[in-house]
Amino acid sequence: VAPLKAAGLHRLTISLDTLRADRFQRLARLDALKQVLAGIDAARRVGFTGLKLDSVITRGDNDDELIDLLKFARDVQAEVRFIEYMDVGGATRWRPEAVISRTEMLERISAALGPVTPVDERSSAPADRFQLSTGQTFGIISSTTLPFCRTCDRLRLTADGVLLLCLYAQHGTDLRWPLRAGASHDTLARLIQAVWTSRADRGAEERRGVRERGAFIPLSVLKSD
Repeated sequence: VAPLKAAGLHRLTISLDTLRADRFQRLARLDALKQVLAGIDAARRVGFTGLKLDSVITRGDNDDELIDLLKFARDVQAEVRFIEYMDVGGATRWRPEAVISRTEMLERISAALGPVTPVDERSSAPADRFQLSTGQTFGIISSTTLPFCRTCDRLRLTADGVLLLCLYAQHGTDLRWPLRAGASHDTLARLIQAVWTSRADRGAEERRGVRERGAFIPLSVLKSD
């Protein structure tokens, strides 16, 4: 983490869905909770501030850890972002009843920790932020029950060079081929700009309108891909 900071990285968001080792191994299919916690400690030691913790909350898996995750975030001086369970990509076991909505999260948090106040701010971030009476802030990304497609300004570049404009996108723009063919920075910039300005993605909004909603991509399709 020290070389990353020295190279200019200035912000970290760390995935942490549970504080229990057995659950971590079941959810992540990897026994690595100790390493994640050690990574958080290391990031703090080298001077990273404004740490964010992303926690996907699913009913029956970790929805009883909302308060524990808030307390942990407070102790490590991070801000937790609770994320509604989305039926994207590899979420082949997604089902509507597993979703803990923003409304339910706020009800549980306020019942345990007192009044919760929305943070009044203008931001392009996907999370709506809230504050406890202690001053601690946290965020909720409610992309399943309250999609923010119309204001989304995010895109993703995969490890193999594909530009995706939406979490629900099944196809993207290959940047690896033109890069390897010697395309200039200006050419790549024009390509990205052309793709971005013509985007019409409304994945989360469209999924909300599906009557018989299940997993977005079947496991058999993922395996063949």
